[in-house]
This record gives sequence, C-alpha cells and structure tokens, in this order.
Amino acid sequence: MIIEGKKIGASARPYFIAEMSTNHNGSLTTAKKIIKVAKKCGASAVKLQTYSADSITINCNREEFIIKSDVWAGRSYYDLYQSISMPLEWHNQLFDYAKIIGITIFSSPFDNASVALLEDLDCPAYKIASFEASDPILLKAVAETKKPIIISTGVSTINDVLDTINFLEKNNSGEYALLHCTSSYPAAVNEMNINALDELKKYSKVFGLSDHSLGNIAVSAAVAKGASIIEKHFTLDRGDGGADAGFSIEPHELSHAIETAGSVWESLGNSDILNCSRKGVNHARSIFVIKDIKKGEPFSENNIKIIRPGLGLHPKKYFSIIGKKATVSLTRGTPLSEDHLC
Repeated sequence: MIIEGKKIGASARPYFIAEMSTNHNGSLTTAKKIIKVAKKCGASAVKLQTYSADSITINCNREEFIIKSDVWAGRSYYDLYQSISMPLEWHNQLFDYAKIIGITIFSSPFDNASVALLEDLDCPAYKIASFEASDPILLKAVAETKKPIIISTGVSTINDVLDTINFLEKNNSGEYALLHCTSSYPAAVNEMNINALDELKKYSKVFGLSDHSLGNIAVSAAVAKGASIIEKHFTLDRGDGGADAGFSIEPHELSHAIETAGSVWESLGNSDILNCSRKGVNHARSIFVIKDIKKGEPFSENNIKIIRPGLGLHPKKYFSIIGKKATVSLTRGTPLSEDHLC
C-alpha cells in the first residue's frame, strides 16, 4: 500500500497515524496546532473525522438513543455528535495547512456527502471507523474512489470482516488494510488481544492496530506481530478535556510511541537465521595450529585445536582434517585454511 508516495508494509517502518478526532475542542487554531505538533513528533499522517450529527444518527431521546457506557454515558447520540463534530468548512483550511507544512492528512467519512467533500479536497486515503465497517452504502462510496482504505475491526466478527473484504473486492476498491481495534475508551492492556493480528494477517497483506490504550505496550506487541500501521488518538493536553481526551496521548507520548514502534520494527530484522547479523563471529571457535608444523607433516590432535577466535576453518571440519598433510610449513597460532590442506 502506498499513501502519498510513502510505502506501507512489512519492509517499511510502521506508518503512524495521529488521530485528531474531537480533540480540536471546537477551535480551528487548536486543530492546526495538533497537525503541526503531530508533524514535529514524527507522525506519518494526521487523520480527521468528517461527519455531521445527521449523517450518523437521528435527533431522538428514546432510551435506545441514549449512550449507556464509556466516557459518554447518559448523552444521546445526536447531542454528542452535534457537540463534537468538526465543522465541515474547516476541512479545506486544514488540508491546505497540512500540505504547507508537509504532512499527509486524510479522514474517516461517515456518509456519502462526507466522501464527496473529501474527494473535492483530493483526500489521498480513507479510514473506515469500526462502527461503520458494515455499512454497504459508505463502503461503496469509498470503494468507488479507488483510494487506499484502512478499516478498523473493533466491533466486527471474523465473518463481518470477510463480508467487508468481499464487498470491497466486488466493487473493485483500491488497496485495503485491516486494523485490529478494541472498542473500549480507554482500553486496558489486558483487553487488547494483540494475538488477533495473527488472524487479520490471513486476510490482508497490510494490517495494524488502532490503539485506544494509554502507553506503548500494545504498540510494541503489535509491531512485533508484524503490524505496519499504528493509529493513536492524539491531543495537545489531556487536561484540555473533550470527548476523546481520556484515551488520547500527548505530544511527548506520541514521540515516544513512534520511536518505540520504529525501534521494535528494526529489532525484528530478518527471519532467516542464515542472513542474520554475524558481528560476533570473530569471537566464535575455529581451527588453529598450536604447534609448529613442517611441510608434509600430518595434522593431529597434538598440532591443531579448536579455539577462539573464529578466524580459521569451521570446527565441524576438525575430524576430517586429522591425518591430512600440510601443504606448507605452519607456525604456532596460524588460523588453518583450505589452502593448508593436502
């Protein structure tokens, strides 16, 4: 997968998305500062959410429309989304600003009108939020753009995931990536179930983690499992409040998370042990001459020995060498080579 020229996959450093979500707190200035600081921290991209309350739900106070859990308990869906949504007229300014400072920006649309708005801004990729991953109307609109699609699976069963993949493929979508996600806000470490990545990698070459936990344990574990994309909610200061502040990380935490993800990725190296680093080979054992040997004299247990350093012939050749004759005279301390064998 490639987004604005940046390759995403196992051969590249983790692609780190700073999710602004609602942490702009109704301030365009704050939104721009979040983009600027995310760039400074080393994020690969900043992500917005593009919706209005009417694109997600209806204005209704029946019990079914009252949130029962998490940090928004007691509020109606409509009231919540109306109060925290980013004004649609900001998008043009934020996309322009991101372009000026040199960081990728894209968004999670929540309806066809949102997709149309983002297409007018030449949005380079789309994120499908967990709760929208089974919406065929939205999926069709995004698929038709042929842009890269990143899909969270937080409330999906494996059958739901397969249905989404099949739908995208039938509609000839662009490339897609799957993100494991625990839909708790914030998510506790013991809820993260990082082993689920082993299942997602069966269905998508590019996969990763949308992480609502605080700290970097889940990030490290996911990258060690092969995650190529990491998404974290990002705020300038959790003390500023806001609907998502409680499960968002601050600038110093974002920098550390990005550094940690990169270091873990670097530590994975090559899965083929024969191609792993051989920096310590000189400290291994090999075959050396331990007593002066004249030309034509046979090698024996008395004049050669397996010792450190590893500059001579491999120890496995020791028994096959015994009894062979020296092609030249050799002095004590000479590392044995094939040229010395007759």
